Amino acid sequence: MALHMFETLADSFVAEGIETCFALLGDANMNWATALSERGVRMIYVRHEHCAVAAATAYARKTGKVGIATVTCGPGVTQILTALPAAVRARIPLVIFAGESPLGAAWYNQELDQAPLITATGAIYRQLHHIPRMTTEIRDAFATAQEQRCPVVIGVPLDLQSKPAPDAAAPPASSDAILPRTTALRPNPADVTDLTDHIAQVRRIVVMAGLGAAGAVDACRALADKTGALLATTLPARGLFHGDPFSVGIAGGYSSTLARALFAEADLVIAVGCRLSQHTLDKGKLFPGAEILQIDTDPRALSQGMAAANRHLCGDAKLAVEALTQAMPQQPGWRNDRLAAAITDAPSDTAEFPPEPNVLDPRDVVAALDAALPQDWQMVNSSGHCAFFSAHMNRPFATFLTIREFGAIGNGISYAMGVAAARPDDTVVLFDGDGSLLMHVQELETIRRHGLNILICALNDRAYGSEIHKLRDEGLSDAGAVFGATDLASIARGFGIAGHRVDDLTQLPALVAEFARSGGAAVWDFPISDHVASPVIRRAHPTGHSGTERPIDIKALL
Repeated sequence: MALHMFETLADSFVAEGIETCFALLGDANMNWATALSERGVRMIYVRHEHCAVAAATAYARKTGKVGIATVTCGPGVTQILTALPAAVRARIPLVIFAGESPLGAAWYNQELDQAPLITATGAIYRQLHHIPRMTTEIRDAFATAQEQRCPVVIGVPLDLQSKPAPDAAAPPASSDAILPRTTALRPNPADVTDLTDHIAQVRRIVVMAGLGAAGAVDACRALADKTGALLATTLPARGLFHGDPFSVGIAGGYSSTLARALFAEADLVIAVGCRLSQHTLDKGKLFPGAEILQIDTDPRALSQGMAAANRHLCGDAKLAVEALTQAMPQQPGWRNDRLAAAITDAPSDTAEFPPEPNVLDPRDVVAALDAALPQDWQMVNSSGHCAFFSAHMNRPFATFLTIREFGAIGNGISYAMGVAAARPDDTVVLFDGDGSLLMHVQELETIRRHGLNILICALNDRAYGSEIHKLRDEGLSDAGAVFGATDLASIARGFGIAGHRVDDLTQLPALVAEFARSGGAAVWDFPISDHVASPVIRRAHPTGHSGTERPIDIKALL
């Protein structure tokens, strides 16, 4: 018996080697999704379309594969318009089967011109309206997602999905057919020589790595050793140099107090495999006296409105860094034992705040969790005010995920589900704020139903944290951003998972041991102060908090 087109399209997805799909079913995608499930693909059925795309985004980042999601047409598509820009800006490959309203219907309640909505987010939209080319279009969508590192949304009219499939053989999968096999790009030797001569005259260097340097970690360490440089990473790549005594952590708006003081003294930043974004350079304020050398396969003159780099070296991260290291003379740089000790001991934030009864300092909460949680558990850093604190946990890159390119809160629970699907044998820990968690709290039911092993640590300030500090800085009422206490632990129990309110941090070792034994899912509700402002907020809104900065005597360390 001839297959329907929805079955043949499911076969085309399976041919691409997909293993997991995040889905919310409706008329325009449910037959296709059911066929996909029948072909052995693991389906994770979420409660909101946004969460399907956001979870696929984290899954793709964690696995290196194309993330797959499916939503229905019309309202299913409009619900994903916040998740898509985050994937676009993070350059994450997705293929999303969205369906379309039937072409043959005189009127359809959910009819919508979907293409302009999708392209407005920066994603690519493909309409599959010609049955003989549909399987080829699927192959091309996967190729485009991988080559351009972006989401591709596929619209297949509902009535065409039910048509008999032609007998023509499906084209080969994108990975087998058309994706080019490229070799690593070697840097121009003349450029290396010119740059080496210049670097040899510089004393205080920072080697800063992004996600593009993930395969060049050892090479970057060797260059830093040769030049006496400090090591740093962008926020998405945080933890790449975990354990190195001269790694100062994150470069950008999330830099620690010590790192920021050191960066102010830098003469040269060697940026390897990273975008020189406004966040990474803190709008040009992070390295006020330094030249910037960008090493990339596609270096850019302009980045987010800034002429960020003074010099460029085009080449593969590992090969270019190795070439520089080989050509460089040994330099003392600014490394010494005092500085190494300070890097080891310095807290991420040195500000002091008056103690408050019945609430915790979020920095104390994160420090206690960092000490108690096993090093091999997967950590997910969400968005919002409290994200600064958990971003500074002492964890390696392989067990930490953060995606913040669009600045939207509410993604944390979805990203945790994506990581849990990507690492089914691991325990996943999400750090989120109460405001962000409550945006998609319905997914607690998804977590329970699919048996995902996720521990949610909610830093509960009973408000939208960034907004209250900004409003206070403006001298305005914060009433619109303060919502009052929400019993997140009871909400978790209502969804059928464990919930605990944690007022005493000395309880954590026992709680962690019990969760490690039992597994499953849980929400731990930490009541935190709404007066402890992160350094990011304090710099931009200096009067909206009660903190006192404790300066670092950087000269004594150099």
